[in-house]
Amino acid sequence: MALFLAVAPMQALRLEKINFGDFSNWVTRDIKESAVLGGKVKTVYAIGPAKHIRGNVPYTNQGGSPWATSNVYAKVSGVVKASNTVSPAMVGGSRMAKLSTKMEEVKVLGIINLDVMVPGTIFLGTVREPISSTSDPYKKLSMGIPYTKRPKALVYDIRVDMPNVNTRIKSTGFGPKKTLKGRDKAEVYVMLQKRWEDAKGNIYAHRVGTGRERYSSSVPLKKGHVLPIHYGDITKTACYKPYMRLLDGENAYYAYNSKGKLKPVHEVGWAPEGTVPTHVLVMFSSTCGEPFVGTEGLDVYVDNVAFGF
Repeated sequence: MALFLAVAPMQALRLEKINFGDFSNWVTRDIKESAVLGGKVKTVYAIGPAKHIRGNVPYTNQGGSPWATSNVYAKVSGVVKASNTVSPAMVGGSRMAKLSTKMEEVKVLGIINLDVMVPGTIFLGTVREPISSTSDPYKKLSMGIPYTKRPKALVYDIRVDMPNVNTRIKSTGFGPKKTLKGRDKAEVYVMLQKRWEDAKGNIYAHRVGTGRERYSSSVPLKKGHVLPIHYGDITKTACYKPYMRLLDGENAYYAYNSKGKLKPVHEVGWAPEGTVPTHVLVMFSSTCGEPFVGTEGLDVYVDNVAFGF
C-alpha cells in the first residue's frame, strides 16, 4: 500500500536547503589537455566553494558540497581530455546552474576527428577521477548521499530550453553518428532508499520514496516548482510512470560499499509504509536517454534546490 502526501503550495512548505544548492559559488578548474589534442587549457566547473584549482588534479567534492557533475577530467590510454557541460549562468539576475547537451569534439593532430554526445547532469554523489574509459559511465559514479528524513517534495527553480526536433543523436566517438527517432527529454528525480550490505559487500535497497518527472518542451523560468515525493509502492497508482520503476540490472546506479568498492545498488522492492530511508538520490539532467544520446542545444537551468516539509 502506498502512502501519499498531499503537497501544499511552496509557500506552505518549510524548506530545507541542500548545501550549495543555490549555485552561487563554483570551483573553477584549469585542465591541460594532451598535446595530441592540441594541448589547450580547458576550464571545467564544479559545484562548491569559490576556489581555483590549476593543473590535472583528480577532483573530490570540496567544502562539504554534496554535488557532482558530468564535468570530468579523463585520462584514457595516457591521453588527457576534459569535458564541461555544466557551468554557472546568470538568469534574471540570479546565478544558476546551466546543464547543456553538447557534441564534444576530439581532434588528434587533425588526423582523428571524433564527436561524442555529452549531456549536462548534476547529482548528489561523487565521481571517481580521472575517468579511464568511456564504457559503462554509470559504473564511475557514486549516486546518493546518506539521508534519514522523509520530505514531502523536492523544490527548485527551473527553466528548460528545448530545441523543436523529434530526433536524437547517438554519438559515442566510435563509428558513425546515428539519428534516433523520438524527442529527448530533460529530467529531474528524487529517490529515497533504505540500503543494506551483505557479507560479500553487495548493496541492496528498498525504494522508500519517489519523485520523477520529464520535460519534453521548453519551460519558462519557474520559481519554487514542487516535485511531490510519493511513498511506498506506487505501481498501481495514477502518478506512476514506467520510468519510476525500481532500478536493478543494467539500470542500477552505483555506490561505494563499506570496503570502498563501487557496487551496483540492487533495488529489490518497495519499502513498507513508514520506512525511514538511509540515502537520498537527486539528479537534474538535460537528457533522459542512454549514455552518449541527446539533442544538442537542449539546456536546463536550475537554482535553489531544497527539500520541502
